[in-house]
Amino acid sequence: MIKLFQEFKEFAVKGNMIDIAIGVIIGAAFNKVIDVLVKEVFLPPLTYMTDGVTIENKKWVLKEAVVDNGAIISEEIAIKYGKLLEVSIDFLIIGFTVFVIVKFMNRLKNKAQDPKNEKVRTPKEIELLDKISNQLEKQNELLLSKNKKETS
Repeated sequence: MIKLFQEFKEFAVKGNMIDIAIGVIIGAAFNKVIDVLVKEVFLPPLTYMTDGVTIENKKWVLKEAVVDNGAIISEEIAIKYGKLLEVSIDFLIIGFTVFVIVKFMNRLKNKAQDPKNEKVRTPKEIELLDKISNQLEKQNELLLSKNKKETS
C-alpha cells in the first residue's frame, strides 16, 4: 500500500496528473465549442436546405404507427439516422481540428529540435545530442584517415 502511494506521489509530482487534468478541462471546453459550432453554424443551413426538417429528426420509417380512434395500437418502427449524421459531423470537425492542432504543434516541435535553427531556442538535450553527434563524426573521420595512412 505504501509503495502504491509513493508511485502515485511520483506520478503527481512529475506533472503527469496535472497534464491529464488540463487535457480533460480543455477537452470539455473544446467539446462545448464544437457542439455550438455544429448545432448553431453548420446545421441551420442544412435544415434550411431540407425545408425545415432538422437533421436530428431524420428517420427511415420501416412500419407506420397504427392508430385507432386516437389510441396507439402499435408503435412506429423507424431507423433514426439523423442523430448519427449530427454526431458524424461533430466527429469530422473535431478530428480535423485536432489534426490541424497536432500538425501545428509538430511543426513547432521540429523547429525547436533543429539545432541549426537559431530563431527558436533548442532544448539542452537536443543541443547535447548534436554536440555528441558532431564529435562522433570527427572521431570517425580521424579513424578513417589514420587507417588509410596505415594501409598505404
